[in-house]
Amino acid sequence: MTRISTDDVSKVAKLARLDISDDLLELYANQLEKILDYISQLEKINTTNVPPTTRAVEVFNVIRDDVIEQSSIRDDLLELGPNREGDFYRVPKIIAE
Repeated sequence: MTRISTDDVSKVAKLARLDISDDLLELYANQLEKILDYISQLEKINTTNVPPTTRAVEVFNVIRDDVIEQSSIRDDLLELGPNREGDFYRVPKIIAE
């Protein structure tokens, strides 16, 4: 005897405002029954000494040390822009006085 009947599926579908055709009710009842059977199997596993996790495989960020390095690229980058004026760029005025 199944724990999930087509009436149960129909009632839950109605509460969730899902339109499920009658021919799918039996299919969904069987699928839900299989899910409950699987959960029942999982409940039998002894997890007393198993720490809780959020993933099956732990993920670690691989980062490098933040080291300040001297670079001589500043002047090269300033040369790439238009209208260089010393250590800055001259740009058109956009705010009226």
